Amino acid sequence: MSTNRAADMSWFAWGDPERATPLSESLRDLIAQTLGAELRDLPPVDEADVRLPSSALDATARAALESAVGAEHVRTDAPARLRHSGGKSTPDLLRRRAGDADPAPDAVVLPADHDEVLAVLRACAEHRVAVVPFGGGTSVVGGVDALRGGFASVVALDLRRLDRLVSVDHESMTATLQAGLRTPEAEELLSAHGYTLGHLPQSFEYATIGGYAATRSSGQASAGYGRFDDMVMALKAATPRGSLDLGRAPASAAGPDLRQLLVGSEGTFGVITEVTLRVRPLPDVQHDEAWSFPDYATGAAALRRLAQSDARPTTARLSDETETFVNAALSGKEAAAGCLAVVGFDGTDEAEVEARRAAVTRLLTECGGTPLGTEPVSEWRHSRFHGPYLRDTLLSAGVLSETLETATTWSGVLPLYEAVSAALKEALEGPEGGVVTMCHISHTYPAGASLYFTVVTAAGADPLSRWARAKRAAGDAIAEHGGTISHHHAVGADHRPWMTSEIGPLGADILRAVKSALDPVGILNPGKLIPDGTDESTQDAHA
Repeated sequence: MSTNRAADMSWFAWGDPERATPLSESLRDLIAQTLGAELRDLPPVDEADVRLPSSALDATARAALESAVGAEHVRTDAPARLRHSGGKSTPDLLRRRAGDADPAPDAVVLPADHDEVLAVLRACAEHRVAVVPFGGGTSVVGGVDALRGGFASVVALDLRRLDRLVSVDHESMTATLQAGLRTPEAEELLSAHGYTLGHLPQSFEYATIGGYAATRSSGQASAGYGRFDDMVMALKAATPRGSLDLGRAPASAAGPDLRQLLVGSEGTFGVITEVTLRVRPLPDVQHDEAWSFPDYATGAAALRRLAQSDARPTTARLSDETETFVNAALSGKEAAAGCLAVVGFDGTDEAEVEARRAAVTRLLTECGGTPLGTEPVSEWRHSRFHGPYLRDTLLSAGVLSETLETATTWSGVLPLYEAVSAALKEALEGPEGGVVTMCHISHTYPAGASLYFTVVTAAGADPLSRWARAKRAAGDAIAEHGGTISHHHAVGADHRPWMTSEIGPLGADILRAVKSALDPVGILNPGKLIPDGTDESTQDAHA
């Protein structure tokens, strides 16, 4: 068990609201002027004033759950239910800050191990209670919304008590971890053995091992360490029909890889309780540096060359002109002309790291890049996990700041970038103010890259409808221009309207068939991931 666990996140904001920095009046005025809008404060209501529906969990179902995990681990108190009433998207926070916590789970259930998870699922299937698996609660796509799916009640299945490092295989360089471990806890436990996962998403402080597997997470160092799904060697999952133990070898030709049914399944097929992961030695050498490119197209071409070469860094990302300017302004620095790229190198041998760095330097120079040294990167790393706190600060001041992401092939990167930017501008510019969109390439592959957009606009009179309109426009633009509806945020409820266009009607039928085989009653995370047969790309996104 780890001792390195942060307190639970706030019910109305990301993380600990005390870490958010208030806007100065001068910066607030500058934002209002830039957006051409009058800003109105959107403070959260007092917790006591939040509207929380009465628990609908009946006595028979509660008794069955208490038998499975113990009475003290079935909670129906208001604070527990409120803190499990959804994730951390801007719409999630807007609703709760306004005092609306519906939908909320009727109870929070905290199993201690795999067998207790199985017992909970059997009880819920018998008593027809929906189950929403809950890790760190960091979803920004409606993935942990307490949707009932036609059932009379719903419980949040909080996996925090599954917090052990089960085993380490030094010869194979793998480790088995329970699903409820948050990343800092996992890193603390692994570092005692000289290992790291190297997985650094922005949700690092709160997200869990099981959540990463269930959503196909990707971290900032994916160029070197790989995506989380690349790290998964084996997993154990509980389903209403029993246990699945999947993965025996690093590769297999024994039919389709059934691990992939659970990796990315978002708790709709089963609840992941253990994951065996490839681990890496803790790096002895880390070096970061910044580069400048004259424009986004030149920088994107340079990252493509890098991804298709043997000279790959551990981290590689590129901000467009707007994001480069805004990040510099927020840090009080003078922005470099053009676009800022960040590259980083991890390794256990200084000579090897230096050789990779020299190869990257030659290639980026050939591609028109200018080295800027290490200072811009240290500023980026310092503020890396502060982004969601800035979003909360802006939200309090009446400014919507939200993100969305996609991925496509290299030939489609710039057309998709232009299409999504234009769609957001068209959806949001108008009488309520303008919009600032910025973007960076966050993950690269030999065949393509991801695009991560940040949107800033005035909240207006109806911020939920305003953001839903923007999200719908962006999702349609992504689908129409060949991008994936999600590169690493997952599908949840928000992206579900575009899943049929992503995988086709037959693909949707396959997902429904797997769901029927593993969860015949349909209790697991209803309303997420799997198209219901009526979803179309033009439908309203979850708001």
